[in-house]
Amino acid sequence: MFFLWLFASIKTPNLAVAAELQEIVERGYLIVAVKDNVRPLAFRDGEGKLQGLEIDIAQRLAAELLDKPDAVKLQPVANRDRLSVVVDGTVDLTIARVTQNASRDRLVNFSIPYYLDGTALVTQDASLQRLNDLQQRKVAVLKGSDTISTVRYLIPQVQLIGVDSYEQARSLLESGNADAFAADASILSGWVQEYPQYRLLPVRLSGEPLAVVMPKGLQYNQLRQRVNDVIARWKREGWLQERVKYWGLPQSDTNRF
Repeated sequence: MFFLWLFASIKTPNLAVAAELQEIVERGYLIVAVKDNVRPLAFRDGEGKLQGLEIDIAQRLAAELLDKPDAVKLQPVANRDRLSVVVDGTVDLTIARVTQNASRDRLVNFSIPYYLDGTALVTQDASLQRLNDLQQRKVAVLKGSDTISTVRYLIPQVQLIGVDSYEQARSLLESGNADAFAADASILSGWVQEYPQYRLLPVRLSGEPLAVVMPKGLQYNQLRQRVNDVIARWKREGWLQERVKYWGLPQSDTNRF
């Protein structure tokens, strides 16, 4: 009896946990972590309103799960917090340009992909049309990024120039000290929209599927299944492809993943 009393008297910490689907339905709205500075996936327009492909997905997903328009609270997050806010239950889902990998799989679950991102090239040099055109040419890449090995593998004779930021890359392109810039296609699509003198080369160097981040645990199976079913239906009906085109992103085939 003493041990039972001792066990019952121990105060356990209040651990935050993610909400299950039924809890979300009873609450009446979905909480989704998003980016607010990644055009055209998720960004603020001139009036400060959140816009973009991932914002469309978050809003429509909430409407599908709760049968109510605008039943969503969008919470902008930094890159470093995109997974942790799901793990600690601050949000229900994250839709913020997250790709799946083995280390992330240990912390969270992922939906089927809603967009295939990957390394692309942007330039304002009309003579550059194919990858071979970049042999012996200067290509800017972000220092420490996975893009470096991708570009070097596919264009062995390229001259890589490391940069610390997108702005530094644009400065090199403007001054003629770089012929192209390699980075994620989704980011470079926003670049082209902001600086129309540039264009994307019609080739993708790699494929990185973007997916919805969801909590781990058997209790979340119903939520995960509903999210996956909805995304799969959007693909069949063409809604996702239409929104990708609307936001000026390169078309992608997520059915391969």
